[in-house]
Amino acid sequence: MKKVLIANRGEIAVRIIRACADYGVGSVAVYANADIDAMHARLADEAYGLDGDRPADTYLNIPRLLEIARRSGADAVHPGYGFLSESEAFAQAVIDAGLTWIGPSPATIARLGDKVEARKIALRVGAPLVAGTPEPVADASEVLAFAEQHGLPIIIKAAFGGGGRGMKIAWRMDEVEELYASAVREAVTAFGRGECFVEQFLDKPRHIEAQVLADRHGNVVVLGTRDCSLQRRNQKLVEEAPAPFLSDEQRARIHAAARDICAAAEYTSAGTVEFLLSASGAISFLEVNTRLQVEHPVTEQTTGVDLVVEQLRVADGLPLSITDTPAPLGHAIEFRINAEDVGRGFLPTPGPVRRFDAPSGPGVRVDTGVQSGSVVPGTFDSLMAKLIVTGATREQALARARRALREFRIEGVASVLPFHRAVIDHADFVGADGFKVHTRWIESDFAEPLAAAARAEPQQDDSLLRTAIEIDGRRMVLGLPAQLLRGLADAPATGSAGEPAQAAAANAAELPSPIAGTVQAWKVAVGDEVKEGDLIAVMEAMKMEMQVHAHRGGRVTWQASAGTFLAAGARLAEIA
Repeated sequence: MKKVLIANRGEIAVRIIRACADYGVGSVAVYANADIDAMHARLADEAYGLDGDRPADTYLNIPRLLEIARRSGADAVHPGYGFLSESEAFAQAVIDAGLTWIGPSPATIARLGDKVEARKIALRVGAPLVAGTPEPVADASEVLAFAEQHGLPIIIKAAFGGGGRGMKIAWRMDEVEELYASAVREAVTAFGRGECFVEQFLDKPRHIEAQVLADRHGNVVVLGTRDCSLQRRNQKLVEEAPAPFLSDEQRARIHAAARDICAAAEYTSAGTVEFLLSASGAISFLEVNTRLQVEHPVTEQTTGVDLVVEQLRVADGLPLSITDTPAPLGHAIEFRINAEDVGRGFLPTPGPVRRFDAPSGPGVRVDTGVQSGSVVPGTFDSLMAKLIVTGATREQALARARRALREFRIEGVASVLPFHRAVIDHADFVGADGFKVHTRWIESDFAEPLAAAARAEPQQDDSLLRTAIEIDGRRMVLGLPAQLLRGLADAPATGSAGEPAQAAAANAAELPSPIAGTVQAWKVAVGDEVKEGDLIAVMEAMKMEMQVHAHRGGRVTWQASAGTFLAAGARLAEIA
Protein backbone atom coordinates (compact mmCIF):
# COMPACT_ATOMS: atom_id res chain seq x y z
CA MET A 1 0.00 0.00 0.00
CA LYS A 2 1.10 3.55 -0.74
CA LYS A 3 -1.93 5.72 0.02
CA VAL A 4 -5.00 4.98 2.17
CA LEU A 5 -8.41 6.59 1.73
CA ILE A 6 -10.16 6.84 5.13
CA ALA A 7 -13.89 6.43 4.60
CA ASN A 8 -14.85 8.04 7.89
CA ARG A 9 -14.73 11.21 9.96
CA GLY A 10 -14.02 12.51 13.47
CA GLU A 11 -11.62 11.06 15.98
CA ILE A 12 -11.33 7.65 14.29
CA ALA A 13 -10.29 9.28 11.01
CA VAL A 14 -7.64 11.25 12.92
CA ARG A 15 -6.49 8.03 14.62
CA ILE A 16 -6.07 6.25 11.27
CA ILE A 17 -4.32 9.24 9.70
CA ARG A 18 -1.71 9.08 12.45
CA ALA A 19 -1.28 5.31 12.06
CA CYS A 20 -0.76 5.78 8.31
CA ALA A 21 2.00 8.30 9.06
CA ASP A 22 3.62 5.89 11.52
CA TYR A 23 3.42 3.04 9.00
CA GLY A 24 4.81 5.19 6.19
CA VAL A 25 1.83 5.46 3.83
CA GLY A 26 -0.11 8.52 2.66
CA SER A 27 -3.60 9.39 3.91
CA VAL A 28 -6.66 10.74 2.09
CA ALA A 29 -9.54 12.22 4.07
CA VAL A 30 -13.10 12.76 2.89
CA TYR A 31 -15.54 15.25 4.36
CA ALA A 32 -19.21 16.15 4.34
CA ASN A 33 -20.08 19.81 3.91
CA ALA A 34 -20.22 20.35 7.67
CA ASP A 35 -16.77 18.78 8.06
CA ILE A 36 -14.91 20.99 5.57
CA ASP A 37 -12.79 22.47 8.38
CA ALA A 38 -12.85 19.40 10.64
CA MET A 39 -9.66 18.17 12.25
CA HIS A 40 -9.42 15.02 10.12
CA ALA A 41 -9.77 17.03 6.90
CA ARG A 42 -6.87 19.27 7.93
CA LEU A 43 -4.53 16.56 9.24
CA ALA A 44 -4.65 14.19 6.26
CA ASP A 45 -2.15 14.48 3.43
CA GLU A 46 -5.09 15.16 1.09
CA ALA A 47 -8.80 15.84 1.61
CA TYR A 48 -11.74 15.65 -0.79
CA GLY A 49 -15.32 16.86 -0.41
CA LEU A 50 -18.25 14.44 -0.50
CA ASP A 51 -20.69 17.18 -1.57
CA GLY A 52 -23.54 16.50 0.85
CA ASP A 53 -24.85 16.83 4.38
CA ARG A 54 -26.62 13.60 5.27
CA PRO A 55 -24.84 10.28 5.98
CA ALA A 56 -26.54 8.64 2.97
CA ASP A 57 -25.11 11.29 0.65
CA THR A 58 -21.62 11.34 2.16
CA TYR A 59 -19.94 8.72 4.33
CA LEU A 60 -22.40 6.03 3.17
CA ASN A 61 -22.12 6.96 -0.52
CA ILE A 62 -20.10 4.09 -2.00
CA PRO A 63 -19.85 5.38 -5.60
CA ARG A 64 -18.67 8.78 -4.38
CA LEU A 65 -16.05 7.26 -2.06
CA LEU A 66 -14.68 5.07 -4.84
CA GLU A 67 -14.59 8.01 -7.23
CA ILE A 68 -12.48 9.97 -4.74
CA ALA A 69 -10.19 6.98 -4.26
CA ARG A 70 -9.62 6.93 -8.03
CA ARG A 71 -9.10 10.69 -8.26
CA SER A 72 -6.66 10.79 -5.35
CA GLY A 73 -4.66 7.77 -6.44
CA ALA A 74 -5.40 5.90 -3.20
CA ASP A 75 -4.70 2.18 -3.46
CA ALA A 76 -6.36 1.12 -0.18
CA VAL A 77 -9.43 1.95 1.92
CA HIS A 78 -9.81 1.89 5.71
CA PRO A 79 -13.45 2.18 6.85
CA GLY A 80 -12.85 3.00 10.55
CA TYR A 81 -15.90 2.12 12.65
CA GLY A 82 -19.57 2.85 12.02
CA PHE A 83 -20.82 3.95 8.59
CA LEU A 84 -19.67 1.34 6.02
CA SER A 85 -17.16 -0.48 8.23
CA GLU A 86 -19.31 -3.63 8.42
CA SER A 87 -20.71 -3.49 4.89
CA GLU A 88 -19.72 -6.49 2.80
CA ALA A 89 -21.05 -4.60 -0.25
CA PHE A 90 -18.57 -1.78 0.35
CA ALA A 91 -15.71 -4.18 1.00
CA GLN A 92 -16.48 -6.03 -2.23
CA ALA A 93 -16.81 -2.78 -4.18
CA VAL A 94 -13.40 -1.67 -2.92
CA ILE A 95 -11.83 -4.98 -3.98
CA ASP A 96 -13.61 -4.94 -7.35
CA ALA A 97 -12.17 -1.47 -7.94
CA GLY A 98 -8.69 -2.97 -7.62
CA LEU A 99 -8.05 -1.47 -4.18
CA THR A 100 -6.88 -3.07 -0.94
CA TRP A 101 -9.60 -3.46 1.69
CA ILE A 102 -8.27 -2.95 5.22
CA GLY A 103 -10.47 -5.34 7.14
CA PRO A 104 -11.85 -8.87 7.03
CA SER A 105 -12.98 -10.35 3.72
CA PRO A 106 -16.45 -9.52 2.38
CA ALA A 107 -17.49 -13.15 2.91
CA THR A 108 -16.45 -13.01 6.58
CA ILE A 109 -18.20 -9.68 7.10
CA ALA A 110 -21.36 -11.16 5.59
CA ARG A 111 -21.23 -14.27 7.78
CA LEU A 112 -20.48 -12.50 11.06
CA GLY A 113 -22.27 -9.24 10.27
CA ASP A 114 -25.43 -11.27 9.91
CA LYS A 115 -26.09 -11.70 13.62
CA VAL A 116 -28.23 -14.78 12.99
CA GLU A 117 -25.44 -16.52 11.04
CA ALA A 118 -22.95 -15.49 13.74
CA ARG A 119 -25.12 -17.26 16.32
CA LYS A 120 -25.00 -20.43 14.22
CA ILE A 121 -21.20 -20.30 14.06
CA ALA A 122 -21.03 -19.74 17.82
CA LEU A 123 -23.27 -22.76 18.36
CA ARG A 124 -21.09 -24.94 16.13
CA VAL A 125 -17.92 -24.15 18.08
CA GLY A 126 -19.62 -24.60 21.44
CA ALA A 127 -19.76 -20.96 22.56
CA PRO A 128 -22.36 -20.24 25.26
CA LEU A 129 -25.66 -18.75 24.01
CA VAL A 130 -29.12 -17.65 25.21
CA ALA A 131 -32.31 -18.52 23.27
CA GLY A 132 -33.00 -16.50 20.12
CA THR A 133 -34.87 -16.57 16.81
CA PRO A 134 -33.07 -18.75 14.24
CA GLU A 135 -33.70 -16.19 11.48
CA PRO A 136 -34.71 -12.49 11.31
CA VAL A 137 -38.36 -11.98 12.21
CA ALA A 138 -40.86 -10.97 9.54
CA ASP A 139 -42.99 -8.64 11.64
CA ALA A 140 -44.01 -7.64 15.17
CA SER A 141 -46.27 -10.68 15.55
CA GLU A 142 -43.24 -12.99 15.48
CA VAL A 143 -41.59 -10.87 18.17
CA LEU A 144 -44.72 -11.20 20.32
CA ALA A 145 -44.79 -14.96 19.75
CA PHE A 146 -41.16 -15.28 20.86
CA ALA A 147 -41.87 -13.23 23.99
CA GLU A 148 -44.87 -15.39 24.84
CA GLN A 149 -42.81 -18.56 24.43
CA HIS A 150 -39.62 -17.49 26.24
CA GLY A 151 -40.86 -14.73 28.52
CA LEU A 152 -39.78 -11.14 29.06
CA PRO A 153 -37.50 -9.23 28.90
CA ILE A 154 -36.43 -9.70 25.28
CA ILE A 155 -34.00 -7.75 23.12
CA ILE A 156 -34.74 -6.80 19.51
CA LYS A 157 -31.53 -6.36 17.53
CA ALA A 158 -30.63 -5.21 14.02
CA ALA A 159 -29.39 -8.26 12.13
CA PHE A 160 -26.94 -6.20 10.07
CA GLY A 161 -25.80 -3.55 12.52
CA GLY A 162 -23.97 -2.82 15.70
CA GLY A 163 -22.94 -0.04 18.03
CA GLY A 164 -26.23 -0.20 19.94
CA ARG A 165 -28.29 1.15 17.04
CA GLY A 166 -31.38 -0.78 16.08
CA MET A 167 -31.39 -2.40 19.52
CA LYS A 168 -34.43 -2.23 21.82
CA ILE A 169 -35.29 -4.01 25.09
CA ALA A 170 -38.92 -4.85 25.80
CA TRP A 171 -40.02 -5.31 29.39
CA ARG A 172 -43.80 -5.26 28.76
CA MET A 173 -45.89 -6.95 26.07
CA ASP A 174 -47.72 -3.71 25.25
CA GLU A 175 -44.49 -2.03 24.12
CA VAL A 176 -43.17 -4.80 21.89
CA GLU A 177 -44.82 -3.62 18.66
CA GLU A 178 -43.62 -0.01 18.91
CA LEU A 179 -40.10 -1.04 19.98
CA TYR A 180 -39.85 -3.41 17.02
CA ALA A 181 -40.90 -0.62 14.64
CA SER A 182 -38.38 1.72 16.27
CA ALA A 183 -35.57 -0.83 15.96
CA VAL A 184 -36.33 -1.30 12.26
CA ARG A 185 -36.33 2.47 11.64
CA GLU A 186 -33.04 2.94 13.48
CA ALA A 187 -31.46 0.04 11.62
CA VAL A 188 -32.51 1.44 8.23
CA THR A 189 -31.18 4.90 9.16
CA ALA A 190 -27.84 3.63 10.46
CA PHE A 191 -27.16 0.61 8.24
CA GLY A 192 -29.53 0.78 5.27
CA ARG A 193 -31.20 -2.54 6.24
CA GLY A 194 -34.00 -3.08 8.73
CA GLU A 195 -34.01 -6.84 9.41
CA CYS A 196 -34.10 -7.66 13.12
CA PHE A 197 -33.93 -10.79 15.24
CA VAL A 198 -34.87 -11.44 18.87
CA GLU A 199 -33.09 -12.92 21.88
CA GLN A 200 -33.80 -13.46 25.53
CA PHE A 201 -32.39 -10.54 27.49
CA LEU A 202 -30.26 -11.24 30.53
CA ASP A 203 -31.29 -8.77 33.24
CA LYS A 204 -28.44 -6.71 34.70
CA PRO A 205 -25.61 -8.40 32.79
CA ARG A 206 -22.09 -7.14 32.34
CA HIS A 207 -20.81 -6.55 28.81
CA ILE A 208 -17.47 -8.28 28.26
CA GLU A 209 -15.60 -8.46 24.98
CA ALA A 210 -12.42 -9.98 23.60
CA GLN A 211 -10.12 -8.23 21.13
CA VAL A 212 -8.95 -10.49 18.32
CA LEU A 213 -6.26 -10.04 15.65
CA ALA A 214 -5.85 -12.47 12.76
CA ASP A 215 -3.63 -12.51 9.67
CA ARG A 216 -3.56 -14.40 6.37
CA HIS A 217 -0.96 -16.83 7.66
CA GLY A 218 -3.27 -18.70 10.05
CA ASN A 219 -2.47 -16.71 13.19
CA VAL A 220 -5.48 -15.89 15.39
CA VAL A 221 -4.56 -14.08 18.60
CA VAL A 222 -6.80 -12.90 21.44
CA LEU A 223 -5.22 -9.78 22.95
CA GLY A 224 -7.35 -9.78 26.10
CA THR A 225 -10.68 -8.67 27.46
CA ARG A 226 -12.51 -5.39 27.99
CA ASP A 227 -15.45 -4.47 30.22
CA CYS A 228 -17.96 -2.18 28.47
CA SER A 229 -20.87 -2.40 30.91
CA LEU A 230 -21.36 1.32 31.53
CA GLN A 231 -23.86 2.12 28.78
CA ARG A 232 -26.68 4.52 28.05
CA ARG A 233 -29.25 3.56 25.38
CA ASN A 234 -26.95 0.63 24.50
CA GLN A 235 -24.17 3.13 23.76
CA LYS A 236 -20.98 2.49 25.72
CA LEU A 237 -19.69 5.37 27.84
CA VAL A 238 -16.83 3.84 29.85
CA GLU A 239 -14.65 0.87 28.91
CA GLU A 240 -11.65 -0.73 30.59
CA ALA A 241 -9.03 -3.39 29.97
CA PRO A 242 -8.47 -5.98 31.10
CA ALA A 243 -12.05 -6.64 32.22
CA PRO A 244 -11.91 -6.51 36.04
CA PHE A 245 -13.53 -8.88 38.52
CA LEU A 246 -13.44 -11.97 36.28
CA SER A 247 -12.34 -15.39 37.46
CA ASP A 248 -9.50 -17.12 35.64
CA GLU A 249 -12.02 -19.70 34.40
CA GLN A 250 -14.36 -17.01 32.98
CA ARG A 251 -11.50 -15.23 31.27
CA ALA A 252 -10.20 -18.47 29.73
CA ARG A 253 -13.73 -19.37 28.54
CA ILE A 254 -14.15 -15.99 26.83
CA HIS A 255 -10.69 -16.16 25.21
CA ALA A 256 -11.31 -19.68 23.90
CA ALA A 257 -14.78 -18.90 22.50
CA ALA A 258 -13.55 -15.72 20.80
CA ARG A 259 -10.60 -17.54 19.21
CA ASP A 260 -12.74 -20.49 18.06
CA ILE A 261 -15.45 -18.28 16.52
CA CYS A 262 -12.94 -16.19 14.57
CA ALA A 263 -10.98 -19.25 13.41
CA ALA A 264 -14.19 -20.94 12.21
CA ALA A 265 -15.15 -17.78 10.30
CA GLU A 266 -11.66 -17.55 8.70
CA TYR A 267 -11.29 -14.10 10.18
CA THR A 268 -8.52 -11.65 9.26
CA SER A 269 -7.67 -8.16 10.59
CA ALA A 270 -8.95 -6.71 13.90
CA GLY A 271 -12.27 -7.82 15.32
CA THR A 272 -14.14 -8.04 18.58
CA VAL A 273 -16.21 -10.88 20.00
CA GLU A 274 -18.77 -9.66 22.53
CA PHE A 275 -20.39 -11.54 25.41
CA LEU A 276 -22.84 -10.92 28.23
CA LEU A 277 -21.99 -12.08 31.74
CA SER A 278 -24.98 -12.58 34.02
CA ALA A 279 -24.99 -11.94 37.75
CA SER A 280 -24.97 -15.72 38.24
CA GLY A 281 -21.74 -16.01 36.27
CA ALA A 282 -23.31 -17.41 33.08
CA ILE A 283 -21.63 -16.29 29.84
CA SER A 284 -23.59 -15.76 26.61
CA PHE A 285 -22.21 -14.92 23.16
CA LEU A 286 -23.58 -11.62 21.88
CA GLU A 287 -22.06 -10.78 18.48
CA VAL A 288 -18.89 -10.23 16.49
CA ASN A 289 -17.97 -6.71 15.39
CA THR A 290 -16.00 -7.10 12.16
CA ARG A 291 -14.13 -3.83 12.53
CA LEU A 292 -12.04 -1.71 14.83
CA GLN A 293 -13.88 -0.79 18.05
CA VAL A 294 -14.24 2.69 19.54
CA GLU A 295 -12.66 1.33 22.71
CA HIS A 296 -9.60 -0.20 21.04
CA PRO A 297 -7.17 2.23 22.80
CA VAL A 298 -7.53 0.51 26.20
CA THR A 299 -6.29 -2.71 24.63
CA GLU A 300 -3.45 -0.84 22.95
CA GLN A 301 -2.43 0.71 26.27
CA THR A 302 -2.40 -2.63 28.09
CA THR A 303 -0.70 -4.70 25.38
CA GLY A 304 1.66 -2.26 23.66
CA VAL A 305 0.16 -3.28 20.30
CA ASP A 306 -0.95 -0.62 17.77
CA LEU A 307 -4.13 -2.21 16.45
CA VAL A 308 -4.47 0.11 13.44
CA VAL A 309 -0.89 -0.54 12.33
CA GLU A 310 -1.58 -4.27 12.72
CA GLN A 311 -4.58 -3.83 10.40
CA LEU A 312 -2.30 -2.17 7.86
CA ARG A 313 0.24 -4.98 8.19
CA VAL A 314 -2.40 -7.66 7.64
CA ALA A 315 -3.80 -5.81 4.60
CA ASP A 316 -0.25 -5.72 3.21
CA GLY A 317 -0.01 -9.50 3.57
CA LEU A 318 2.41 -9.40 6.50
CA PRO A 319 2.11 -11.64 9.57
CA LEU A 320 1.02 -10.26 12.93
CA SER A 321 3.78 -8.76 15.05
CA ILE A 322 2.43 -10.74 18.02
CA THR A 323 1.49 -14.44 18.08
CA ASP A 324 0.39 -15.11 21.67
CA THR A 325 -1.96 -13.49 24.18
CA PRO A 326 0.22 -10.97 26.01
CA ALA A 327 0.24 -10.47 29.77
CA PRO A 328 -1.55 -7.17 30.57
CA LEU A 329 0.67 -4.11 31.03
CA GLY A 330 -1.30 -2.54 33.85
CA HIS A 331 -4.89 -1.29 33.56
CA ALA A 332 -6.57 1.24 31.25
CA ILE A 333 -9.93 3.02 31.37
CA GLU A 334 -11.53 4.92 28.47
CA PHE A 335 -14.15 7.66 28.86
CA ARG A 336 -16.13 8.58 25.77
CA ILE A 337 -16.54 12.34 25.59
CA ASN A 338 -19.88 12.80 23.82
CA ALA A 339 -21.66 16.06 23.04
CA GLU A 340 -24.64 15.12 25.22
CA ASP A 341 -26.45 16.87 28.06
CA VAL A 342 -26.43 14.46 31.02
CA GLY A 343 -28.90 16.62 32.96
CA ARG A 344 -31.45 16.27 30.18
CA GLY A 345 -31.29 12.52 29.78
CA PHE A 346 -28.12 12.49 27.67
CA LEU A 347 -29.70 14.57 24.90
CA PRO A 348 -27.37 15.14 21.93
CA THR A 349 -26.22 18.78 21.79
CA PRO A 350 -24.58 19.62 18.47
CA GLY A 351 -23.05 23.05 18.02
CA PRO A 352 -19.80 25.01 18.11
CA VAL A 353 -17.04 23.97 20.54
CA ARG A 354 -15.84 27.26 22.03
CA ARG A 355 -13.28 25.70 24.38
CA PHE A 356 -11.62 22.29 24.34
CA ASP A 357 -8.83 22.00 26.91
CA ALA A 358 -7.75 18.37 27.16
CA PRO A 359 -5.80 16.97 30.13
CA SER A 360 -2.32 15.52 29.92
CA GLY A 361 0.37 14.13 32.20
CA PRO A 362 1.46 10.63 33.20
CA GLY A 363 -0.84 7.88 31.99
CA VAL A 364 -3.15 10.19 30.01
CA ARG A 365 -4.00 9.82 26.31
CA VAL A 366 -6.66 11.83 24.43
CA ASP A 367 -7.91 10.72 21.00
CA THR A 368 -9.98 13.57 19.57
CA GLY A 369 -11.62 14.75 16.40
CA VAL A 370 -12.38 18.25 17.69
CA GLN A 371 -10.54 21.21 19.19
CA SER A 372 -11.45 24.74 20.20
CA GLY A 373 -13.33 26.27 17.28
CA SER A 374 -14.64 22.98 15.90
CA VAL A 375 -18.33 22.39 15.21
CA VAL A 376 -20.18 19.20 16.21
CA PRO A 377 -22.73 18.60 13.42
CA GLY A 378 -26.19 17.31 14.30
CA THR A 379 -26.23 14.83 11.43
CA PHE A 380 -23.51 12.52 12.74
CA ASP A 381 -22.43 10.74 15.91
CA SER A 382 -22.12 12.72 19.15
CA LEU A 383 -18.62 11.39 19.99
CA MET A 384 -16.08 14.24 20.19
CA ALA A 385 -13.12 12.57 21.86
CA LYS A 386 -11.91 9.74 24.08
CA LEU A 387 -9.97 10.10 27.31
CA ILE A 388 -7.82 7.03 27.99
CA VAL A 389 -6.11 6.75 31.37
CA THR A 390 -3.56 4.03 32.19
CA GLY A 391 -2.00 2.92 35.48
CA ALA A 392 0.03 0.05 36.83
CA THR A 393 -3.11 -1.08 38.68
CA ARG A 394 -6.83 -0.33 38.41
CA GLU A 395 -6.54 1.77 41.56
CA GLN A 396 -3.83 3.94 40.02
CA ALA A 397 -5.82 4.27 36.79
CA LEU A 398 -8.84 5.45 38.81
CA ALA A 399 -6.72 8.02 40.65
CA ARG A 400 -5.28 9.36 37.40
CA ALA A 401 -8.76 9.41 35.87
CA ARG A 402 -10.03 11.65 38.67
CA ARG A 403 -7.20 14.08 38.04
CA ALA A 404 -7.63 14.04 34.26
CA LEU A 405 -11.41 14.51 34.43
CA ARG A 406 -10.93 17.51 36.74
CA GLU A 407 -8.58 19.07 34.19
CA PHE A 408 -10.84 18.49 31.17
CA ARG A 409 -12.74 21.62 30.08
CA ILE A 410 -15.27 21.83 27.23
CA GLU A 411 -17.47 24.86 26.56
CA GLY A 412 -19.98 25.74 23.85
CA VAL A 413 -21.67 22.35 23.77
CA ALA A 414 -22.77 20.13 26.63
CA SER A 415 -20.65 17.05 27.34
CA VAL A 416 -20.83 13.90 29.44
CA LEU A 417 -17.93 15.03 31.64
CA PRO A 418 -20.22 15.64 34.67
CA PHE A 419 -21.36 12.01 34.49
CA HIS A 420 -17.81 10.69 34.25
CA ARG A 421 -16.74 12.80 37.25
CA ALA A 422 -19.62 11.38 39.26
CA VAL A 423 -19.24 7.75 38.23
CA ILE A 424 -15.49 7.60 38.88
CA ASP A 425 -16.19 7.88 42.62
CA HIS A 426 -19.34 5.76 42.73
CA ALA A 427 -19.01 2.73 44.99
CA ASP A 428 -20.62 0.41 42.42
CA PHE A 429 -17.95 1.31 39.84
CA VAL A 430 -14.97 1.55 42.16
CA GLY A 431 -15.80 -1.97 43.32
CA ALA A 432 -14.43 -2.01 46.85
CA ASP A 433 -17.48 -4.09 47.85
CA GLY A 434 -17.81 -5.79 44.47
CA PHE A 435 -18.28 -4.49 40.93
CA LYS A 436 -22.03 -3.79 40.65
CA VAL A 437 -22.21 -2.02 37.28
CA HIS A 438 -24.30 -3.65 34.54
CA THR A 439 -25.61 -2.60 31.13
CA ARG A 440 -28.72 -0.89 32.55
CA TRP A 441 -27.03 0.48 35.67
CA ILE A 442 -27.33 4.11 34.57
CA GLU A 443 -31.09 3.81 34.03
CA SER A 444 -31.85 1.65 37.06
CA ASP A 445 -29.24 2.35 39.77
CA PHE A 446 -27.44 5.62 39.11
CA ALA A 447 -29.47 8.12 41.11
CA GLU A 448 -27.04 11.01 41.51
CA PRO A 449 -28.66 14.22 40.18
CA LEU A 450 -26.69 15.96 37.46
CA ALA A 451 -27.36 19.54 36.46
CA ALA A 452 -28.51 20.34 32.93
CA ALA A 453 -26.00 22.25 30.84
CA ALA A 454 -26.67 25.66 29.38
CA ARG A 455 -28.37 25.40 26.03
CA ALA A 456 -25.86 25.02 23.22
CA GLU A 457 -25.58 27.94 20.88
CA PRO A 458 -27.66 27.60 17.70
CA GLN A 459 -25.87 25.63 15.04
CA GLN A 460 -24.42 27.62 12.22
CA ASP A 461 -25.44 26.97 8.64
CA ASP A 462 -22.84 24.43 7.55
CA SER A 463 -24.00 24.13 3.94
CA LEU A 464 -21.68 24.93 1.06
CA LEU A 465 -22.68 26.91 -1.99
CA ARG A 466 -20.83 25.62 -5.03
CA THR A 467 -20.23 27.31 -8.36
CA ALA A 468 -18.12 26.53 -11.40
CA ILE A 469 -15.13 28.79 -12.01
CA GLU A 470 -12.25 28.82 -14.47
CA ILE A 471 -8.62 29.04 -13.32
CA ASP A 472 -5.89 29.22 -15.94
CA GLY A 473 -8.26 27.81 -18.53
CA ARG A 474 -9.30 24.86 -16.37
CA ARG A 475 -12.83 24.44 -15.08
CA MET A 476 -13.00 23.91 -11.33
CA VAL A 477 -15.75 23.90 -8.71
CA LEU A 478 -15.46 26.33 -5.81
CA GLY A 479 -17.37 25.73 -2.60
CA LEU A 480 -17.89 28.53 -0.09
CA PRO A 481 -19.64 28.40 3.30
CA ALA A 482 -23.20 29.69 3.02
CA GLN A 483 -22.71 31.84 6.12
CA LEU A 484 -19.86 33.69 4.47
CA LEU A 485 -22.04 34.58 1.52
CA ARG A 486 -25.29 35.19 3.34
CA GLY A 487 -23.97 37.20 6.25
CA LEU A 488 -25.62 34.95 8.80
CA ALA A 489 -22.77 34.78 11.31
CA ASP A 490 -24.64 36.83 13.89
CA ALA A 491 -28.22 36.03 12.86
CA PRO A 492 -30.42 34.01 15.27
CA ALA A 493 -31.19 30.42 14.33
CA THR A 494 -34.73 29.90 13.18
CA GLY A 495 -37.27 27.20 13.82
CA SER A 496 -39.34 25.51 11.16
CA ALA A 497 -41.66 28.48 10.78
CA GLY A 498 -38.90 31.07 10.71
CA GLU A 499 -39.17 32.32 14.29
CA PRO A 500 -36.03 32.64 16.46
CA ALA A 501 -35.29 29.37 18.25
CA GLN A 502 -35.20 31.03 21.65
CA ALA A 503 -38.69 32.37 21.09
CA ALA A 504 -40.14 29.08 19.89
CA ALA A 505 -41.61 28.19 23.28
CA ALA A 506 -43.06 31.60 23.98
CA ASN A 507 -46.48 30.35 24.99
CA ALA A 508 -47.76 27.36 26.91
CA ALA A 509 -49.33 25.69 23.87
CA GLU A 510 -46.01 25.31 22.08
CA LEU A 511 -43.93 22.19 22.59
CA PRO A 512 -40.26 22.98 21.92
CA SER A 513 -38.01 20.44 20.27
CA PRO A 514 -36.01 18.75 23.06
CA ILE A 515 -33.05 18.18 20.75
CA ALA A 516 -31.47 19.44 17.57
CA GLY A 517 -32.64 16.74 15.22
CA THR A 518 -35.02 15.51 12.54
CA VAL A 519 -38.73 14.80 12.99
CA GLN A 520 -38.77 11.10 12.15
CA ALA A 521 -42.45 10.22 12.59
CA TRP A 522 -45.66 11.51 14.16
CA LYS A 523 -47.79 9.27 16.38
CA VAL A 524 -50.68 11.75 16.41
CA ALA A 525 -52.29 14.01 13.80
CA VAL A 526 -53.48 17.60 13.88
CA GLY A 527 -56.88 17.56 15.58
CA ASP A 528 -56.15 14.59 17.83
CA GLU A 529 -56.78 14.83 21.56
CA VAL A 530 -53.79 13.86 23.74
CA LYS A 531 -53.05 13.52 27.45
CA GLU A 532 -49.97 14.84 29.18
CA GLY A 533 -47.18 12.31 28.78
CA ASP A 534 -48.61 10.65 25.65
CA LEU A 535 -46.09 9.61 23.01
CA ILE A 536 -46.69 11.99 20.11
CA ALA A 537 -43.52 11.94 17.96
CA VAL A 538 -40.20 10.28 17.31
CA MET A 539 -37.13 12.40 16.53
CA GLU A 540 -33.71 11.32 15.33
CA ALA A 541 -30.42 12.98 16.19
CA MET A 542 -26.90 11.70 15.68
CA LYS A 543 -28.26 8.35 14.42
CA MET A 544 -30.31 7.69 17.58
CA GLU A 545 -34.07 7.86 18.03
CA MET A 546 -35.75 9.78 20.85
CA GLN A 547 -39.41 9.65 21.84
CA VAL A 548 -41.22 12.94 22.40
CA HIS A 549 -44.15 13.11 24.83
CA ALA A 550 -46.91 15.67 25.16
CA HIS A 551 -46.05 18.42 27.63
CA ARG A 552 -49.76 19.01 28.41
CA GLY A 553 -53.18 17.60 27.68
CA GLY A 554 -55.32 19.08 24.90
CA ARG A 555 -55.82 19.11 21.14
CA VAL A 556 -52.95 19.08 18.64
CA THR A 557 -53.34 22.22 16.52
CA TRP A 558 -50.01 22.29 14.65
CA GLN A 559 -47.04 20.02 13.86
CA ALA A 560 -43.68 20.48 12.20
CA SER A 561 -43.55 18.40 9.03
CA ALA A 562 -41.99 14.95 9.20
CA GLY A 563 -38.44 15.10 7.86
CA THR A 564 -37.89 18.66 9.13
CA PHE A 565 -34.62 19.38 10.94
CA LEU A 566 -35.22 21.53 14.03
CA ALA A 567 -32.84 23.37 16.32
CA ALA A 568 -33.11 22.55 20.03
CA GLY A 569 -35.92 24.70 21.42
CA ALA A 570 -37.56 25.34 18.03
CA ARG A 571 -41.34 24.88 17.77
CA LEU A 572 -42.16 21.19 17.29
CA ALA A 573 -45.90 21.18 17.94
CA GLU A 574 -48.77 23.10 19.51
CA ILE A 575 -51.27 21.58 21.92
CA ALA A 576 -54.18 23.90 22.73
